Amino acid sequence: MKYERIYEGTFLERPNRFIAYIDIDGKKETVHVKNTGRCAELLIPGTKVYVQKAENPERKTKWDLIAVLKKDRLINMDSQVPNAAAKEWIEGGGLFREPALIRREYTYGKSRIDLYVEAENKKILIEVKGVTLEEDGVVRFPDAPSDRAVKHVEELAGAVKEGYECYVLFVVQMEGVKFFTPNRDTHPAFCEALKEAEKAGVKVMAVDCHVEKDKIEVKGQVPVILEDPRLYEMRDSLISWYRENRRKLPWREDPTPYHVWISEIMLQQTRVEAVKPYYARFLKVLPTVKDLAEAGEDTLLKLWEGLGYYNRVRNMQKAAQQIMMDFDGQFPDHYEAILSLKGIGSYTAGAISAFAYGLPKAAVDGNVLRVLSRILGSREDIMKASVKKQMEEKLEKVIPPKEASDFGQGLIELGALICLPNGEPKCRECPLQKWCSAYREGLQSEIPVRRKPKERKKEKKTVFIFRDGEKAAIRKRPKKGLLAGLYELPNEKGHLSMEEAVAYSKKIGLTPVRVKALGEAKHIFSHVEWEMTGYFIWVDELEKSCREPMLFVRPEEVEKEYPIPSAFEKYVGYLNIRLGNDRYSEE
Repeated sequence: MKYERIYEGTFLERPNRFIAYIDIDGKKETVHVKNTGRCAELLIPGTKVYVQKAENPERKTKWDLIAVLKKDRLINMDSQVPNAAAKEWIEGGGLFREPALIRREYTYGKSRIDLYVEAENKKILIEVKGVTLEEDGVVRFPDAPSDRAVKHVEELAGAVKEGYECYVLFVVQMEGVKFFTPNRDTHPAFCEALKEAEKAGVKVMAVDCHVEKDKIEVKGQVPVILEDPRLYEMRDSLISWYRENRRKLPWREDPTPYHVWISEIMLQQTRVEAVKPYYARFLKVLPTVKDLAEAGEDTLLKLWEGLGYYNRVRNMQKAAQQIMMDFDGQFPDHYEAILSLKGIGSYTAGAISAFAYGLPKAAVDGNVLRVLSRILGSREDIMKASVKKQMEEKLEKVIPPKEASDFGQGLIELGALICLPNGEPKCRECPLQKWCSAYREGLQSEIPVRRKPKERKKEKKTVFIFRDGEKAAIRKRPKKGLLAGLYELPNEKGHLSMEEAVAYSKKIGLTPVRVKALGEAKHIFSHVEWEMTGYFIWVDELEKSCREPMLFVRPEEVEKEYPIPSAFEKYVGYLNIRLGNDRYSEE
């Protein structure tokens, strides 16, 4: 759009919404202000402005305010121009390839919608909003409460249900901005209405404009951030920090989907340093998806020995078998397919998608929930699935498409190294400090909110080491239930006295020669806690007399071939057997 009769002036004051006093060629002139918004950050005494002289010499106000120079950015202030600029842009194929009809001021329901368009066999409603409020490259709308704007947005949400394609188009009357976000401080109701409209199917877009003193035209799209803009603003700082401070971890060296998958499953509720030897050993024995799919149960469980949660590795094998059957042995490369694999939830699917394939998907674990809760000042219970889902949705709207891996891993790394739990974060070292609500308000010890888990059921057990000259007794646990399919030391419910332990030995056909009390041990599972006591019982012979279904093997065979859960770690130590990580770390 081109203006004529443009003059330069200096802003003096604005006595009301509709007029301003401007010095033009040394004369104080009364100028019509088309933009009735506050514009307080623009109309500052002494500011250079551009005005248009009225074509009609009889008009009472002979001048219109067109543009303002804010520092080195020229901002168009003509509230009538966004509709015209949008129409011109659409006619030129900016939004649709060949629009057949464009009509202004279209009545729909109780509102007058700015543009009605017919294109690509669709009926389209477009509400246009001019944007002049800018701070540090971020533009917002509105700069004053606007019930009319809320009404129009709600009307569009209703129109979607009737088959219209609907847009809210924000025309930013300047160029070179970072992103657009609704002004939740000035008018939170508009922000919520816009978010609800988007959920209903209304498309929310923003475009910036090339502005000259006598010209304005739409330039291109600008990112739209409907959620808290801090998550968008912090991206570059987070990525830079991660690239400088990330730990050197084996799965990051070669982040194939298989490697990322194995590491993420192992890292669930296990420290990074503890996982490293498990990861190396697992890949050495099962280097491919095919190897995992075909592994024997004892091999699989032995590789997992000490990590706990053995259903995870069983599910991994089932998923590997799915990959072999349903995906021709190739790890799927899109989120929905990855999520369909056995044992893979939204976190792991997001991690594989982002870290291995660079897809803009969120990987939200406990570390990320803690970081986001503190930044946003959220008092929501992070143990709720709905809260995790909300955080995933917020993140996916701001993930930089070309840097999804570093962004996602940066959030996890920040939670692991800086934004620590239990009120002890290293805030002075945090690259996101200036965006953090918890830091600003001193609430690090109160956020995140996490409900207390249910009290665990406690079970008492007596554990036996039955040993003759060469062999020891072990037995296999049932195929279902806790620690299914693993091997264990014989044990009985309750805490037995030494006399009761001897009586039990005789009951199952063994003849005790010597008995030694081994003391107490405790092991905590997710929902149950074992309180154990134990006895080392030397017997004459194991195989010939024992009436219980047990295996009698040499301790060194147990260490190499039979997966024993870490719950028995204290007691197998009396057989000079090392479990899981203790053994792998020296190999």
